[in-house]
Amino acid sequence: MVRTLEYPKTDKNKVQRYNARAAYDLETIHSTIQTSIVLNVAFAPSPDNPFPIILPMVGAMGSFAHPSASLSEPLDCYVHGYVTNRMARLARDSPQGLPVCVSATKVHGLVLSLTPYSHDVNYKSAVLMGYASIVEDQAEKLWAMELITDKVCRDRWAETRVPPKSAEMSSTGILRIRVEGGSGKVRNGVAHDEREDEEDEALRGRVWTGVVPVMEVYGEPVADEGNKVANVPEYLSRYVSRKTEEAETGAKEAMKE
Repeated sequence: MVRTLEYPKTDKNKVQRYNARAAYDLETIHSTIQTSIVLNVAFAPSPDNPFPIILPMVGAMGSFAHPSASLSEPLDCYVHGYVTNRMARLARDSPQGLPVCVSATKVHGLVLSLTPYSHDVNYKSAVLMGYASIVEDQAEKLWAMELITDKVCRDRWAETRVPPKSAEMSSTGILRIRVEGGSGKVRNGVAHDEREDEEDEALRGRVWTGVVPVMEVYGEPVADEGNKVANVPEYLSRYVSRKTEEAETGAKEAMKE
């Protein structure tokens, strides 16, 4: 029997609008975070500032204690930042960790219907809530740096000058977000219109309906002027091809109800 782990529904993470699209299973939520290049991380800067700060960051899901854990299992979220930025300082000064929210969205298609009201988007989105703390242990920090690097481009870590120098390690901040809860939303399919509009032959003969697939396309790697390697490494060519294929497949699959 396959076990599906979910984040418990609470007042903090329960999806209120279009709750039929809600997803609470760990794999859906974690995979959305894991396949997004940029994560949006929000936190409150101070009690006297009413405006939350939202930072675009790079990060990855993982478990230092259980490195082989899959996306369907409980994981932490590791994000990369400069050690002296405000978020890192607040996290360092918070005994329980800095409360943060992490969000990511993958858009798979523009859903064009007969009326503006019925237009939609095929997408997957996810939000995580948790407490961010500075990673002080050097072994965990190095592991997290490799995790994040290879999330951005698989196998890249081993193909660079590693391990980082002492100064590089010192100036790099890694935050571990201990996830307390999360939720996701998924919309797949085609346009859905009011029956009255669908039965209006004149309208249907005038207005095009359908889905415009949206995907991230990875172009051919372009060497910089200082590059001395004659050919694009196989691991990089393979990664670029695979990511584009996954994006195309995802956009097509998202058109299915």
